Amino acid sequence: MNIVLLSGGSGKRLWPLSNDVRSKQFIKIFKKEDGTYESMLQRVYQQIKKVDADATVTIATSKTQVSAIHNQLGEDVGISVEPCRRDTFPAIALATAYLVDVQKVSPEETVVVCPVDPYVNDDYFEALKVLGEQAEKGEANLVLMGIEPTYPSAKYGYIIPKDKSSVSKVSTFKEKPDEETAKEYIAQGALWNGGVFAYRLNYVLDKARQLIDFTDYYDLFAKYDTLKKISFDYAVVERETKIQVMRFAGQWKDLGTWNTLTEAMAETCVGDALMDETCKNVHIINEMSVPVLAMGLKDVVISASPDGILVSDKLQSSRIKPFVDKLDNQIMFAEKSWGSYQVLDVEKGSLTIKVTLNAGHRMNYHSHKHRDEIWVVLSGKGRTIVDGMEQEISTGDVITMQAGCRHIVFADTELKLIEVQLGGEISVYDKQKYPIGT
Repeated sequence: MNIVLLSGGSGKRLWPLSNDVRSKQFIKIFKKEDGTYESMLQRVYQQIKKVDADATVTIATSKTQVSAIHNQLGEDVGISVEPCRRDTFPAIALATAYLVDVQKVSPEETVVVCPVDPYVNDDYFEALKVLGEQAEKGEANLVLMGIEPTYPSAKYGYIIPKDKSSVSKVSTFKEKPDEETAKEYIAQGALWNGGVFAYRLNYVLDKARQLIDFTDYYDLFAKYDTLKKISFDYAVVERETKIQVMRFAGQWKDLGTWNTLTEAMAETCVGDALMDETCKNVHIINEMSVPVLAMGLKDVVISASPDGILVSDKLQSSRIKPFVDKLDNQIMFAEKSWGSYQVLDVEKGSLTIKVTLNAGHRMNYHSHKHRDEIWVVLSGKGRTIVDGMEQEISTGDVITMQAGCRHIVFADTELKLIEVQLGGEISVYDKQKYPIGT
Protein backbone atom coordinates (compact mmCIF):
# COMPACT_ATOMS: atom_id res chain seq x y z
CA MET A 1 0.00 0.00 0.00
CA ASN A 2 1.31 3.45 -0.98
CA ILE A 3 0.07 6.19 1.33
CA VAL A 4 0.67 9.93 1.11
CA LEU A 5 -0.02 11.77 4.36
CA LEU A 6 -0.74 15.47 3.95
CA SER A 7 0.96 17.38 6.76
CA GLY A 8 0.63 21.09 6.10
CA GLY A 9 -0.61 24.25 7.71
CA SER A 10 0.35 26.14 10.83
CA GLY A 11 -0.82 25.48 14.34
CA LYS A 12 -2.65 28.55 15.54
CA ARG A 13 -5.93 26.82 16.51
CA LEU A 14 -4.14 24.76 19.17
CA TRP A 15 -1.99 27.57 20.54
CA PRO A 16 0.05 27.62 22.77
CA LEU A 17 1.16 24.03 22.14
CA SER A 18 1.38 24.58 18.40
CA ASN A 19 3.00 27.26 16.28
CA ASP A 20 4.27 27.82 12.71
CA VAL A 21 6.91 25.09 13.17
CA ARG A 22 5.10 22.73 15.52
CA SER A 23 1.66 22.03 14.06
CA LYS A 24 -1.04 20.10 15.91
CA GLN A 25 0.05 16.72 14.54
CA PHE A 26 3.33 16.95 16.49
CA ILE A 27 1.82 17.53 19.95
CA LYS A 28 2.45 14.51 22.18
CA ILE A 29 -0.88 14.23 23.94
CA PHE A 30 -2.08 10.62 23.48
CA LYS A 31 -1.08 8.22 26.25
CA LYS A 32 0.33 4.84 25.25
CA GLU A 33 0.19 1.58 27.20
CA ASP A 34 3.70 2.12 28.58
CA GLY A 35 2.69 5.49 30.07
CA THR A 36 4.57 7.65 27.56
CA TYR A 37 2.87 10.02 25.13
CA GLU A 38 2.72 10.10 21.35
CA SER A 39 1.59 12.66 18.78
CA MET A 40 -1.11 12.39 16.11
CA LEU A 41 1.67 11.84 13.56
CA GLN A 42 3.23 9.00 15.53
CA ARG A 43 -0.16 7.44 16.26
CA VAL A 44 -1.26 7.45 12.61
CA TYR A 45 2.12 6.16 11.39
CA GLN A 46 2.08 3.25 13.86
CA GLN A 47 -1.52 2.41 12.93
CA ILE A 48 -0.58 2.24 9.24
CA LYS A 49 2.36 -0.07 9.95
CA LYS A 50 0.18 -2.24 12.19
CA VAL A 51 -2.34 -2.79 9.38
CA ASP A 52 0.30 -3.08 6.62
CA ALA A 53 3.90 -3.48 7.77
CA ASP A 54 5.14 -3.12 4.18
CA ALA A 55 3.22 0.09 3.46
CA THR A 56 5.23 2.84 1.77
CA VAL A 57 4.49 6.05 3.66
CA THR A 58 5.34 9.44 2.17
CA ILE A 59 4.64 12.65 4.06
CA ALA A 60 3.93 15.76 1.99
CA THR A 61 4.93 18.72 4.11
CA SER A 62 6.56 22.15 4.23
CA LYS A 63 10.30 22.41 4.83
CA THR A 64 9.69 23.89 8.30
CA GLN A 65 8.22 20.56 9.48
CA VAL A 66 10.88 18.20 8.13
CA SER A 67 13.04 18.27 11.28
CA ALA A 68 10.06 17.52 13.55
CA ILE A 69 9.01 14.59 11.34
CA HIS A 70 12.50 13.08 11.46
CA ASN A 71 12.59 13.67 15.22
CA GLN A 72 9.36 11.73 15.77
CA LEU A 73 9.54 9.05 13.05
CA GLY A 74 13.25 8.64 12.32
CA GLU A 75 15.19 9.09 9.10
CA ASP A 76 13.64 6.28 7.02
CA VAL A 77 10.21 7.82 6.33
CA GLY A 78 9.74 9.30 2.85
CA ILE A 79 9.20 13.07 2.75
CA SER A 80 8.05 15.16 -0.20
CA VAL A 81 9.14 18.68 0.76
CA GLU A 82 7.18 21.69 -0.45
CA PRO A 83 9.62 24.61 -0.89
CA CYS A 84 6.70 26.93 -0.05
CA ARG A 85 2.95 26.58 0.52
CA ARG A 86 0.88 26.31 -2.66
CA ASP A 87 -2.32 24.52 -1.46
CA THR A 88 -3.22 20.86 -1.88
CA PHE A 89 -3.13 20.35 -5.66
CA PRO A 90 0.53 21.39 -6.12
CA ALA A 91 1.44 19.47 -2.95
CA ILE A 92 -0.22 16.27 -4.18
CA ALA A 93 1.22 16.67 -7.67
CA LEU A 94 4.72 17.08 -6.19
CA ALA A 95 4.28 14.04 -3.91
CA THR A 96 3.04 11.97 -6.86
CA ALA A 97 6.05 12.93 -8.97
CA TYR A 98 8.29 12.21 -5.96
CA LEU A 99 6.96 8.65 -5.75
CA VAL A 100 7.51 8.02 -9.47
CA ASP A 101 10.82 9.83 -10.10
CA VAL A 102 12.58 9.55 -6.73
CA GLN A 103 11.10 6.46 -5.06
CA LYS A 104 10.80 4.70 -8.45
CA VAL A 105 7.23 3.52 -7.87
CA SER A 106 5.51 2.36 -11.08
CA PRO A 107 3.13 4.99 -12.52
CA GLU A 108 0.55 2.19 -12.82
CA GLU A 109 0.42 1.67 -9.05
CA THR A 110 -2.24 3.25 -6.87
CA VAL A 111 -1.76 5.62 -3.98
CA VAL A 112 -4.06 6.64 -1.14
CA VAL A 113 -3.92 10.27 -0.01
CA CYS A 114 -5.24 11.31 3.40
CA PRO A 115 -4.67 13.95 6.09
CA VAL A 116 -2.07 13.14 8.74
CA ASP A 117 -4.24 14.16 11.69
CA PRO A 118 -7.56 12.24 11.90
CA TYR A 119 -8.36 10.49 15.18
CA VAL A 120 -9.38 7.02 14.00
CA ASN A 121 -9.18 3.34 14.88
CA ASP A 122 -7.41 0.61 12.94
CA ASP A 123 -10.51 -0.12 10.85
CA TYR A 124 -9.94 3.20 9.09
CA PHE A 125 -6.62 1.97 7.73
CA GLU A 126 -8.16 -1.35 6.75
CA ALA A 127 -10.64 0.75 4.77
CA LEU A 128 -7.77 2.65 3.14
CA LYS A 129 -6.44 -0.67 1.80
CA VAL A 130 -9.87 -1.43 0.34
CA LEU A 131 -10.01 2.10 -1.12
CA GLY A 132 -6.69 1.51 -2.89
CA GLU A 133 -7.88 -1.87 -4.17
CA GLN A 134 -11.03 -0.22 -5.54
CA ALA A 135 -8.90 2.32 -7.43
CA GLU A 136 -6.85 -0.55 -8.90
CA LYS A 137 -9.97 -1.97 -10.56
CA GLY A 138 -10.04 0.99 -12.94
CA GLU A 139 -13.80 1.53 -12.66
CA ALA A 140 -13.10 5.17 -11.83
CA ASN A 141 -10.17 7.55 -12.18
CA LEU A 142 -10.64 8.72 -8.61
CA VAL A 143 -12.15 6.93 -5.60
CA LEU A 144 -13.08 9.01 -2.56
CA MET A 145 -13.77 7.94 1.00
CA GLY A 146 -17.04 9.37 2.30
CA ILE A 147 -17.47 9.46 6.07
CA GLU A 148 -20.90 8.52 7.41
CA PRO A 149 -22.03 11.70 9.26
CA THR A 150 -22.73 11.45 12.98
CA TYR A 151 -24.28 14.93 13.19
CA PRO A 152 -25.12 17.83 10.82
CA SER A 153 -21.72 19.52 10.78
CA ALA A 154 -21.03 22.91 9.21
CA LYS A 155 -17.25 22.22 9.29
CA TYR A 156 -17.08 19.77 6.36
CA GLY A 157 -17.95 19.64 2.71
CA TYR A 158 -20.40 16.92 1.62
CA ILE A 159 -20.38 14.22 -1.05
CA ILE A 160 -23.80 13.14 -2.32
CA PRO A 161 -23.64 9.62 -3.83
CA LYS A 162 -26.00 8.36 -6.53
CA ASP A 163 -27.15 5.42 -4.39
CA LYS A 164 -26.70 3.83 -0.96
CA SER A 165 -24.36 1.00 -1.97
CA SER A 166 -20.97 0.67 -0.27
CA VAL A 167 -19.25 1.98 -3.43
CA SER A 168 -21.26 4.38 -5.55
CA LYS A 169 -20.84 6.91 -8.33
CA VAL A 170 -20.82 10.50 -7.12
CA SER A 171 -23.86 12.64 -7.86
CA THR A 172 -22.53 16.01 -6.70
CA PHE A 173 -20.41 17.88 -4.17
CA LYS A 174 -21.58 20.48 -1.69
CA GLU A 175 -19.50 23.17 -0.01
CA LYS A 176 -19.51 23.61 3.77
CA PRO A 177 -23.16 24.42 4.63
CA ASP A 178 -24.92 25.87 7.65
CA GLU A 179 -26.35 23.37 10.12
CA GLU A 180 -29.88 23.38 8.70
CA THR A 181 -28.64 22.80 5.15
CA ALA A 182 -26.39 20.02 6.45
CA LYS A 183 -29.50 18.26 7.80
CA GLU A 184 -31.02 18.41 4.31
CA TYR A 185 -27.86 16.95 2.77
CA ILE A 186 -27.78 14.09 5.27
CA ALA A 187 -31.43 13.34 4.50
CA GLN A 188 -30.31 12.89 0.88
CA GLY A 189 -27.69 10.35 1.97
CA ALA A 190 -24.76 12.76 1.92
CA LEU A 191 -21.34 11.81 3.34
CA TRP A 192 -18.66 13.99 4.91
CA ASN A 193 -15.78 14.78 2.60
CA GLY A 194 -12.76 13.93 4.74
CA GLY A 195 -10.18 14.68 2.02
CA VAL A 196 -9.33 10.98 1.49
CA PHE A 197 -8.98 9.54 -2.01
CA ALA A 198 -7.13 6.97 -4.14
CA TYR A 199 -5.88 7.05 -7.73
CA ARG A 200 -3.29 5.60 -10.08
CA LEU A 201 -0.14 7.70 -10.05
CA ASN A 202 -0.18 8.34 -13.79
CA TYR A 203 -3.71 9.80 -13.51
CA VAL A 204 -2.59 12.72 -11.31
CA LEU A 205 0.66 13.14 -13.26
CA ASP A 206 -1.43 13.59 -16.42
CA LYS A 207 -3.74 16.07 -14.65
CA ALA A 208 -0.74 17.97 -13.33
CA ARG A 209 0.84 18.27 -16.77
CA GLN A 210 -2.40 19.67 -18.16
CA LEU A 211 -2.12 22.57 -15.70
CA ILE A 212 1.65 22.83 -15.16
CA ASP A 213 4.49 22.77 -17.67
CA PHE A 214 7.10 20.41 -16.13
CA THR A 215 9.16 17.37 -17.11
CA ASP A 216 9.74 15.48 -13.86
CA TYR A 217 9.87 15.82 -10.06
CA TYR A 218 13.08 17.86 -10.08
CA ASP A 219 11.73 20.33 -12.62
CA LEU A 220 8.44 20.65 -10.71
CA PHE A 221 10.33 21.23 -7.45
CA ALA A 222 12.49 23.93 -9.05
CA LYS A 223 9.49 25.95 -10.29
CA TYR A 224 7.22 25.20 -7.31
CA ASP A 225 7.20 28.79 -6.02
CA THR A 226 5.73 29.98 -9.33
CA LEU A 227 2.72 27.62 -9.19
CA LYS A 228 -0.82 28.87 -8.75
CA LYS A 229 -2.39 28.20 -5.36
CA ILE A 230 -5.31 25.83 -5.96
CA SER A 231 -6.93 23.01 -3.98
CA PHE A 232 -7.01 19.42 -5.21
CA ASP A 233 -10.80 19.41 -4.80
CA TYR A 234 -11.22 22.35 -7.17
CA ALA A 235 -8.49 21.41 -9.66
CA VAL A 236 -9.31 17.70 -9.95
CA VAL A 237 -12.06 16.20 -7.79
CA GLU A 238 -14.99 18.44 -8.71
CA ARG A 239 -14.09 18.32 -12.42
CA GLU A 240 -13.76 14.54 -12.68
CA THR A 241 -16.76 12.67 -14.14
CA LYS A 242 -15.40 9.14 -13.72
CA ILE A 243 -15.45 9.20 -9.93
CA GLN A 244 -16.66 6.94 -7.10
CA VAL A 245 -17.17 7.23 -3.36
CA MET A 246 -16.72 4.45 -0.80
CA ARG A 247 -18.60 4.68 2.50
CA PHE A 248 -16.82 4.52 5.85
CA ALA A 249 -18.89 4.18 9.02
CA GLY A 250 -16.14 3.86 11.63
CA GLN A 251 -14.88 6.44 14.11
CA TRP A 252 -13.43 9.53 12.45
CA LYS A 253 -12.70 12.79 14.22
CA ASP A 254 -11.02 15.94 12.97
CA LEU A 255 -9.14 17.22 16.02
CA GLY A 256 -8.80 20.76 14.76
CA THR A 257 -9.80 22.68 17.90
CA TRP A 258 -9.19 22.38 21.62
CA ASN A 259 -12.81 21.33 22.10
CA THR A 260 -12.56 18.34 19.75
CA LEU A 261 -9.02 17.46 20.83
CA THR A 262 -9.93 17.12 24.49
CA GLU A 263 -12.78 14.78 23.53
CA ALA A 264 -10.15 12.29 22.33
CA MET A 265 -7.92 12.56 25.41
CA ALA A 266 -7.84 9.48 27.65
CA GLU A 267 -7.12 11.53 30.78
CA THR A 268 -8.00 14.98 32.05
CA CYS A 269 -4.46 16.09 32.97
CA VAL A 270 -1.25 15.84 30.99
CA GLY A 271 1.89 17.14 32.67
CA ASP A 272 2.25 18.69 36.13
CA ALA A 273 -1.42 19.53 36.83
CA LEU A 274 -4.23 18.81 39.24
CA MET A 275 -7.82 19.90 39.86
CA ASP A 276 -10.28 19.71 42.71
CA GLU A 277 -13.42 17.57 42.81
CA THR A 278 -15.70 20.47 41.82
CA CYS A 279 -14.21 20.74 38.32
CA LYS A 280 -16.45 19.32 35.59
CA ASN A 281 -15.37 18.63 31.98
CA VAL A 282 -12.00 20.33 32.50
CA HIS A 283 -8.78 19.37 30.72
CA ILE A 284 -5.26 20.59 31.52
CA ILE A 285 -2.22 20.15 29.26
CA ASN A 286 0.95 21.52 30.85
CA GLU A 287 4.39 21.43 29.20
CA MET A 288 5.93 23.77 31.77
CA SER A 289 8.04 22.81 34.78
CA VAL A 290 5.69 24.66 37.18
CA PRO A 291 2.38 23.11 38.36
CA VAL A 292 -1.09 24.17 37.22
CA LEU A 293 -4.00 23.98 39.68
CA ALA A 294 -7.67 24.32 38.63
CA MET A 295 -10.58 24.72 41.07
CA GLY A 296 -14.33 25.12 40.59
CA LEU A 297 -14.19 25.26 36.77
CA LYS A 298 -16.60 23.79 34.21
CA ASP A 299 -16.18 23.14 30.47
CA VAL A 300 -12.71 24.70 30.39
CA VAL A 301 -9.40 23.86 28.73
CA ILE A 302 -6.12 25.06 30.22
CA SER A 303 -2.95 24.72 28.17
CA ALA A 304 0.52 25.95 29.15
CA SER A 305 3.75 25.88 27.14
CA PRO A 306 6.84 28.07 26.69
CA ASP A 307 4.87 29.95 24.01
CA GLY A 308 2.09 31.06 26.40
CA ILE A 309 -0.90 30.04 28.52
CA LEU A 310 -4.49 29.50 27.36
CA VAL A 311 -7.50 29.43 29.69
CA SER A 312 -10.70 29.10 27.69
CA ASP A 313 -14.26 27.88 27.68
CA LYS A 314 -14.16 24.82 25.39
CA LEU A 315 -16.75 26.07 22.93
CA GLN A 316 -15.13 29.51 22.71
CA SER A 317 -11.70 27.94 22.11
CA SER A 318 -12.58 27.47 18.41
CA ARG A 319 -12.39 31.30 18.06
CA ILE A 320 -8.74 31.46 19.08
CA LYS A 321 -7.04 32.20 15.73
CA PRO A 322 -7.67 35.97 15.35
CA PHE A 323 -6.43 36.55 18.90
CA VAL A 324 -3.27 34.48 18.37
CA ASP A 325 -2.62 36.46 15.18
CA LYS A 326 -2.19 39.56 17.37
CA LEU A 327 0.46 37.95 19.58
CA ASP A 328 4.23 38.06 19.20
CA ASN A 329 4.99 34.87 17.27
CA GLN A 330 8.44 34.25 18.78
CA ILE A 331 8.77 30.45 18.69
CA MET A 332 9.85 29.31 22.15
CA PHE A 333 9.99 25.54 21.57
CA ALA A 334 10.72 23.38 18.54
CA GLU A 335 11.65 19.79 17.73
CA LYS A 336 14.50 19.31 15.26
CA SER A 337 15.91 16.22 13.56
CA TRP A 338 18.79 16.27 16.08
CA GLY A 339 16.72 16.95 19.22
CA SER A 340 14.87 20.00 20.53
CA TYR A 341 15.33 23.47 21.95
CA GLN A 342 13.43 25.71 24.36
CA VAL A 343 13.95 29.46 24.68
CA LEU A 344 14.35 30.31 28.38
CA ASP A 345 14.99 34.04 28.31
CA VAL A 346 14.97 36.88 25.79
CA GLU A 347 16.73 40.16 26.60
CA LYS A 348 18.09 43.02 24.56
CA GLY A 349 21.51 41.74 23.55
CA SER A 350 21.08 38.17 24.79
CA LEU A 351 19.10 34.98 24.19
CA THR A 352 19.22 31.95 26.49
CA ILE A 353 18.19 28.52 25.17
CA LYS A 354 18.06 25.00 26.60
CA VAL A 355 19.21 22.52 23.95
CA THR A 356 18.67 18.75 24.01
CA LEU A 357 20.83 16.88 21.51
CA ASN A 358 19.87 13.24 20.95
CA ALA A 359 22.56 10.56 21.29
CA GLY A 360 24.45 10.04 18.05
CA HIS A 361 23.39 13.39 16.60
CA ARG A 362 25.20 16.68 16.00
CA MET A 363 24.63 20.25 14.99
CA ASN A 364 25.95 21.77 11.76
CA TYR A 365 29.53 23.08 11.69
CA HIS A 366 28.85 26.81 11.60
CA SER A 367 29.73 30.32 12.70
CA HIS A 368 27.94 33.58 13.52
CA LYS A 369 29.04 37.00 12.35
CA HIS A 370 27.24 39.17 14.89
CA ARG A 371 27.15 37.20 18.15
CA ASP A 372 29.27 35.31 20.67
CA GLU A 373 28.02 32.03 22.19
CA ILE A 374 28.58 30.15 25.42
CA TRP A 375 27.63 26.50 25.98
CA VAL A 376 27.24 25.09 29.50
CA VAL A 377 26.90 21.29 29.62
CA LEU A 378 24.07 20.30 31.98
CA SER A 379 24.27 16.54 31.43
CA GLY A 380 25.65 13.91 29.09
CA LYS A 381 28.86 13.40 27.16
CA GLY A 382 30.03 14.48 23.74
CA ARG A 383 32.63 16.32 21.70
CA THR A 384 33.09 19.80 20.33
CA ILE A 385 35.17 21.16 17.47
CA VAL A 386 35.97 24.86 17.85
CA ASP A 387 38.02 26.40 15.02
CA GLY A 388 39.40 22.95 14.18
CA MET A 389 40.30 21.97 17.75
CA GLU A 390 38.44 18.92 19.09
CA GLN A 391 37.80 18.21 22.78
CA GLU A 392 35.62 15.90 24.85
CA ILE A 393 32.89 17.51 26.97
CA SER A 394 30.76 16.34 29.91
CA THR A 395 28.60 17.71 32.72
CA GLY A 396 29.83 21.06 34.03
CA ASP A 397 32.06 21.99 31.10
CA VAL A 398 31.84 25.50 29.62
CA ILE A 399 32.71 26.24 25.98
CA THR A 400 32.98 29.80 24.64
CA MET A 401 32.86 30.85 20.98
CA GLN A 402 33.50 34.38 19.76
CA ALA A 403 31.79 35.85 16.69
CA GLY A 404 33.27 34.34 13.53
CA CYS A 405 34.46 31.21 15.34
CA ARG A 406 33.51 27.92 13.62
CA HIS A 407 31.98 25.40 16.01
CA ILE A 408 30.01 22.15 16.29
CA VAL A 409 28.91 19.76 19.03
CA PHE A 410 28.46 15.97 18.83
CA ALA A 411 26.36 13.98 21.35
CA ASP A 412 27.82 10.61 22.39
CA THR A 413 24.95 10.27 24.91
CA GLU A 414 21.89 12.50 25.21
CA LEU A 415 23.44 15.90 25.74
CA LYS A 416 21.72 18.84 27.44
CA LEU A 417 23.20 22.31 27.10
CA ILE A 418 22.41 25.85 28.08
CA GLU A 419 23.30 28.09 25.13
CA VAL A 420 23.71 31.80 25.78
CA GLN A 421 23.84 34.05 22.70
CA LEU A 422 25.35 37.52 23.21
CA GLY A 423 25.34 40.34 20.67
CA GLY A 424 23.69 43.46 19.39
CA GLU A 425 22.09 41.59 16.49
CA ILE A 426 20.75 38.11 17.34
CA SER A 427 19.01 36.50 14.37
CA VAL A 428 18.30 33.02 13.02
CA TYR A 429 19.70 34.28 9.70
CA ASP A 430 23.12 35.00 11.22
CA LYS A 431 24.53 31.55 10.50
CA GLN A 432 27.20 30.40 8.04
CA LYS A 433 27.57 26.62 7.52
CA TYR A 434 30.82 24.82 6.62
CA PRO A 435 31.93 21.26 5.79
CA ILE A 436 33.42 19.56 8.86
CA GLY A 437 37.19 19.75 8.77
CA THR A 438 37.43 23.11 7.03
